[in-house]
Amino acid sequence: MEDIIKRIEELKKEKDAVILAHYYTDGQVQAVADYVGDSYYLSKVATEVPQKVILFCGVSFMGESAKILNPEKMVIMPDTYADCPMAHMADVEKIKEIRESYEDVAVVCYINSTAEIKAASDVCVTSSNAVKIVNALPDHNIYFIPDGNLGRYTAKMIPDKNFIFNDGFCHVHTSIKPEELKKAKELHPEALVLAHPECTWDVLELADYIGSTSGIIDFAVKSDAKAFIICTEMGILYELKLKNPEKKYYSVGHRQFCPNMKRITTEKVLEQLEKLSNTVELNEELYSKANKALDRMLALAE
Repeated sequence: MEDIIKRIEELKKEKDAVILAHYYTDGQVQAVADYVGDSYYLSKVATEVPQKVILFCGVSFMGESAKILNPEKMVIMPDTYADCPMAHMADVEKIKEIRESYEDVAVVCYINSTAEIKAASDVCVTSSNAVKIVNALPDHNIYFIPDGNLGRYTAKMIPDKNFIFNDGFCHVHTSIKPEELKKAKELHPEALVLAHPECTWDVLELADYIGSTSGIIDFAVKSDAKAFIICTEMGILYELKLKNPEKKYYSVGHRQFCPNMKRITTEKVLEQLEKLSNTVELNEELYSKANKALDRMLALAE
């Protein structure tokens, strides 16, 4: 492992490359990254780093977003098969139908989506800024895609707008069931429940804190509590233990792992730094349309 890390560091300098990694990747991958964060943080970092090559340790939509925001840079994925099923759970034809059915409607697209879906949308959001951005939109009707759970959570926070929901979901977060969470609370009564808004509402109702991946980490770090039940992908444990090793963290069940994120390994990171072969390519028309939705997100999030 030491040899791999040493070689990765050498190649980063040689290729003028920077490594971005999502919190859901394996801890060893996060350890070799220059920046680790959630979708919003990484999309913002991607626009600020000076390096010509971005190696993105995440699933395909993240690499696409980095390329959309940085068309002049080379964006590399360690594993081209690392994909997010939810990113495909929206339909361009359905978006057209909704636009025809509502005069005053904004298509709000969770960043966990394909470039094609982003291109058909008005603005992108992440779990950390969805409420803020939707609140800032002048439109009364909001078609929220692709994640129905984040859409419903956002709607609860903004009751004066009319939401049209999509039936997309994250299989990791929807696998967290309220019955299992209640059992975990019984086993660890001293623990606070921290939940991601991609969870179903019956799980969120049991939470002490609801927030994005970075929000969950910040809450756990700042809290006086010493134990937490984590309702999100367990790759987050690497950062939690790094920042607060003395605290206890519990999962709800055994299914809190994203197999796509876990496809990314340090060996694949090294291989792609050597080859620079898994490049993200988008046609100019798709880039231009999708870029508007992402740029609007960054502007409204500020």
